[in-house]
Amino acid sequence: MTAEILPELAVVPSGSPVRIELRGLDAGTLTVRHLGHPVATHELSGPGLVSLGVLPPGGYGVELVQGERRWRTAVDVQHSPWDRLRYGFVASYPPDRDPAPVAEQVRRLHLTGVQFYDWAYRHAALLGGGEQYSDPLGQPISLATVAGLARAVQRAGSSALGYAAVYAVGNEEWPRWAHAALVQPDGTPYSLADFLQLVDPAAPDWLDHFTAELAAATEQVGFDGFHLDQYGYPKWATRPDGQVVDVATSFDTLIRATRERLPQARLVFNQVNDFPTVRLADAPQDAVYIEPWEPQTTLGALAATATRARTVASGRPVVMAAYQHVYDSVPDEVGDRSAALTMATLFSHGATQLLAGEAGRILVDPYYVRNHPAGPSTLALLKRWYDFLVEHDELLMPSAVTDVTAAFAGGYNDDCEVAYPTAPVTGEAIAGGVWRRIVELPDRLVVHLINLTGQPDTSWDAPREPFADVVGGQLRVRRVGGLLPRIAVADPDGAGYLRPVPVTAAGNHALAALPPLHTWQIVSVELREDTPR
Repeated sequence: MTAEILPELAVVPSGSPVRIELRGLDAGTLTVRHLGHPVATHELSGPGLVSLGVLPPGGYGVELVQGERRWRTAVDVQHSPWDRLRYGFVASYPPDRDPAPVAEQVRRLHLTGVQFYDWAYRHAALLGGGEQYSDPLGQPISLATVAGLARAVQRAGSSALGYAAVYAVGNEEWPRWAHAALVQPDGTPYSLADFLQLVDPAAPDWLDHFTAELAAATEQVGFDGFHLDQYGYPKWATRPDGQVVDVATSFDTLIRATRERLPQARLVFNQVNDFPTVRLADAPQDAVYIEPWEPQTTLGALAATATRARTVASGRPVVMAAYQHVYDSVPDEVGDRSAALTMATLFSHGATQLLAGEAGRILVDPYYVRNHPAGPSTLALLKRWYDFLVEHDELLMPSAVTDVTAAFAGGYNDDCEVAYPTAPVTGEAIAGGVWRRIVELPDRLVVHLINLTGQPDTSWDAPREPFADVVGGQLRVRRVGGLLPRIAVADPDGAGYLRPVPVTAAGNHALAALPPLHTWQIVSVELREDTPR
């Protein structure tokens, strides 16, 4: 058995006791930290579940020390389990599949939602295949396996969301629905490949049928909700009767009808390539989920899309389905660098990424069955970075996070800036520099630093060059009164938690020497809380 520590649940409801499972470990000192500050210490003896008691809402790092060896995990305590969406997937449902490895991955990566991709018999007849069947592309499905995986995910503290395409009809069912087709100018229906045609999602008879299918799947399989998919086209179309369809409006109608039929369901709608994110801002969905494609090919484009999404999210979590196709063509360690920069970009802009799932696989293709087995380096990367995401949740994900880069950085402002002797610092994602972003929270500034110094471009789904540490960084921040700010730095590839750095006075400013920058650092600056100079 591999020695590790795992949270009992992917997310712990506020007011419930927090428990950690020790595997292959029989003793040690367990330290619980909140934003770098130790809040509890436990001396342990023996494996099994260890209670940490009831913790206030927030993200916590948990570290077990045995001599020189250390094991880490994180704990997320939320008022509502759906306040955050760290999204995963499953895409294989053969008979007699053991669900335990999937549940363990849910706990290991703190996944709060799992998409059950292509579980259904047909797109327009979700449960029409009986207990065992082949899906439209020939994958064998056991409905008992689907239900068993859903229960396992739920016991791990996550939500099971069944995949359902909102307007797709297969060839066998098409005669029944051809009257509601979305038609191209040449008179042929819009389609996907050669086995699906598209209907108006707001056609009344389709709405009745589709929502009834979802209700039946909820009852029979036990899903907590649904991942509602579309393909990003068309934006406008006609129906066979000549009626012009504004598809964004039809999507809104469908989401509202689904909410009315399933008021307790968790609903995630796919806004493909940011369509129609703004139009659906008021729709009753539980996240803002975007699948980026061309022209959203750069880290800067991902950042801009995440920022736009947060402006209309009304506090709902933002998720980007940024598939790392690069893993199909390069060694894992090269793909890991691409994934790290994608995660750094999204996490630093208040969004998460749909990437990992199953029992240790990652998405490299929009057809999730065609996924990639994660190697040891990738699994270790995901573990570190998802722990880091949870532990620093309050600095990354709250709706109160506000970008103040333009107001604080630069010579005119002279309020907060970073400089390196060997690398330029940039306010945008520019190859060859350190990408700096400053955000404000009610009690501090947070500076994000992303290392692009050795990269030839800023594509997020392309091979990346090895990271060369950027050294000699200095943070300069304007002081408040006679106090020195408390400045701490955290790195997902380092200690993993906020660690104070020395701060000195320089007239009206304070200076802090930063540790070497590898891929991504967050710098916490508490301006009003520390000891007098």
